[in-house]
Amino acid sequence: MWSSGSPRAGRRRTLVRTAAAALSLATAAALAGCASADTSTGSSPSASAFKPATQKAGSQITVWADSTRLPSVEAYQKANPDVKMDIVTYDGGADGSTYLQSKVQLFDRTGSGWPDVVFGSPTDVTWASEPTTSGAQPFAAPLDSSLVPKSTLDGFAKGSLTPCQFDGHTYCLRNDIAQVVLWYNKDLMDKWGYEVPTTWEQYEALGKQVAKDHPGYLVGSVGDTNSHESYFWSGQCPAFQLTKPDTLRTDLQDPNCTKMAGLLDGLIDAKAVTTKGFFSQGFAKDSGSKVLMAYGPSWYGQYLFKTAFETPAKQIAAAPPLKWDGATTTATGNVGGGVWMVSSHSANLKASTDLVTWLTTSDENQAAAPTYPAYTKAAEAWLANPVNSDYFANDVSGPFKEAAGEVWIGWSNTKFSDATAWSSVVLPELTAGKSLTSTLEAWQKEISNEAKAEGYQVVNQ
Repeated sequence: MWSSGSPRAGRRRTLVRTAAAALSLATAAALAGCASADTSTGSSPSASAFKPATQKAGSQITVWADSTRLPSVEAYQKANPDVKMDIVTYDGGADGSTYLQSKVQLFDRTGSGWPDVVFGSPTDVTWASEPTTSGAQPFAAPLDSSLVPKSTLDGFAKGSLTPCQFDGHTYCLRNDIAQVVLWYNKDLMDKWGYEVPTTWEQYEALGKQVAKDHPGYLVGSVGDTNSHESYFWSGQCPAFQLTKPDTLRTDLQDPNCTKMAGLLDGLIDAKAVTTKGFFSQGFAKDSGSKVLMAYGPSWYGQYLFKTAFETPAKQIAAAPPLKWDGATTTATGNVGGGVWMVSSHSANLKASTDLVTWLTTSDENQAAAPTYPAYTKAAEAWLANPVNSDYFANDVSGPFKEAAGEVWIGWSNTKFSDATAWSSVVLPELTAGKSLTSTLEAWQKEISNEAKAEGYQVVNQ
């Protein structure tokens, strides 16, 4: 249904996709599988070739946003009534969706129709920074080319803009990140006299001790479609590593991969880590109260423990990411986070860029955002909001801020979702009782096949 209104007050309409699937709680919170990080040397044409459209000051901009980000866009419109906006809600920002790409390809062929501002996933940037058809200009405008000041770009968390960067230029602004931390039930840990682990080896030992002392209690899950991002990304396993713009390294026999698989296999055998997904049907009711620890994204606190498990307030706490014994640095994974892009075809780049900058960096908007902002100053405002902190048993700001700067950039932003091979190859084998270690070869083969289908050269060592 289309609704109309005054252009000055803003217009809002909805794009409905045929057979669109409802987003799950996890997907809504995380844009799960928007995962991928390092693409600092992409294959897009140089931004020096960027030719802005003829600019029309004060012209209307069309904004495509998902339902979660819609209130923010509407708040900007309300505060800036002189900015003419046509606001469109669509579900094409979900990872794995080709809706936005298909629409842009159509607009490139017809020469019109491009939205000025779009919310999407990091995967979208891999194609939006390149021409979709012969002779077309890349959809996304290079924001570092006199659109967004360097001082603003430098204000984002370390590495958080890496998924936006191709050929040395920045084609999007990161809305939020989902840095992985260690979640734990502080009440039970204190009651049972357990110390919070700081290394993977301590985590493994504690998990086996929990299985012995308190059978049925869990320290993690590998059964969700994004579990590999928490464990294998954090363990610096080169499953998705671009060594060149067109070359993907996927080496699951790398020691960091086999070590993580072996650690998890031991915990699965001990029944301390479950192969059932935290978000699988019936898990919250049957086992939610028995999750002692969970290694996962910053949104787990609000969306897993508080909402799904309904764990009472002041029980759940967060600790910094784990590292391997002897490691001098800590690395962690990322399970979600969306991006905002400005169209290179926009006739009002100033209004479009001002909107995207406000959405991603303003304290006013991000303090009330549902997930952790990528912009460091806005993240401080988010953490200061009692809505985002009062539920927890400790001050989560320290672990969150530490983890935000430790996301490993060796897990790359590719043209295909990193969740597909895990979901189609690994999870069925785990459900059938196979070990993670035994799935590594098939997992690597499936990743390689997906990469080759997207035009990548693949190396496996």
